[in-house]
Amino acid sequence: MPDLHKIENKMPVAPLKIIALPSAERMGRRINDYLVEFRRSIQNEKVKSDPAFHGYSESDYMVRISTPRFGTGEAKAVLEESVRGKDLFILVDVCNHSITYNMNGYTNHMSPDDHYQDLKRVIAACNGKAHRINIIMPFLYEGRQHKRNGRESLDCAYALRELRDMGIHNFITFDAHDPRVANSTPLSGFDNFTPPYQFIKALLRVEKDLVVDKDHMIVISPDEGALDRAIYFASVLGVDTGMFYKRRDYSTIVNGKNPIVAHEFLGDNIEGKDVIIIDDMISSGGSMIDTAMQLKKMHARRVYICCTFGLFTEGLKGFDEAYEKGYFDKVVTTNLTYLPPEIYNREYFVEADMSKFIASLIDFMNHDASLSNVMATTDKIHQVLDDYNHRRISDLNE
Repeated sequence: MPDLHKIENKMPVAPLKIIALPSAERMGRRINDYLVEFRRSIQNEKVKSDPAFHGYSESDYMVRISTPRFGTGEAKAVLEESVRGKDLFILVDVCNHSITYNMNGYTNHMSPDDHYQDLKRVIAACNGKAHRINIIMPFLYEGRQHKRNGRESLDCAYALRELRDMGIHNFITFDAHDPRVANSTPLSGFDNFTPPYQFIKALLRVEKDLVVDKDHMIVISPDEGALDRAIYFASVLGVDTGMFYKRRDYSTIVNGKNPIVAHEFLGDNIEGKDVIIIDDMISSGGSMIDTAMQLKKMHARRVYICCTFGLFTEGLKGFDEAYEKGYFDKVVTTNLTYLPPEIYNREYFVEADMSKFIASLIDFMNHDASLSNVMATTDKIHQVLDDYNHRRISDLNE
């Protein structure tokens, strides 16, 4: 539970409302349930009686919307209730490929471009009437197209500028591939969060015999791009870190990128240690599986893969086979993006739930309170490790 007493006596910016696009409806419902719980637990009597707090504690903060499409595939957004004067939080998952629509008799799966267009339609449907519009986009749209190499588009930067021009006040994302893309809109609110606390809490919940110290555990970055998050995670846990360097063939391009020739390990001896691989995403998963395989060949005791976004663009077959061969022990991913339903049947899968954290973000932002109250992950990780070491496992389920 967040430190609600820090906002009990602060006026909200405006009455709170949440719009969850169809791509993020399941997450939106979970966030809504937590917000209802948070605000019902407020003990301040003024909140219950003061007219200024009218609409503060509700049984539902969700705004009903629809995004119907015409036979040509064109679409529109329809708000089924007023958002005038509301502090609006719009949640969208641009990676949810499970949603389909009909176009000229064909069934199409929605792409990130389709979801982004629907987001803009919803903003346009608000018609400037909301008091404030905040976007929560866990996977940053076009986040991997953040810099220019040759004659290329700068899609991510352009999208952020476009949303700013539409009147967005705050933009929230998670584990952006390169957070420096915020430089494209330097005067707009841009917050980028990472889930190390949820990772370690989920891992400790399912593994009862971990020893978290530098003699028994090491945190590994699968490439140089993920080194910063690995160093932070290792420092907080009090363990060593290492890195794999991806040696690529720059004379060849396959599927738009240079193929990896080999993974070279830079770090201490890992024999007999539990290894945590931490990265921002699993795309096809080939590189991650190869990294885990090499760690096992180096006699790692157990290998845990922790990634913010489990995209699994080539399905789960490769992971199933790798798990059967003993290359890794668990895959921990958040529920920030769509996960294939069948993954919940895999014994190696562990979900790190982010809905309570996002609900806390929304609650504090609605009061214009400092987000440092929510972001103090170092102290939280130390506390959950202390609970684990004293075997108070039940605390990890809260």
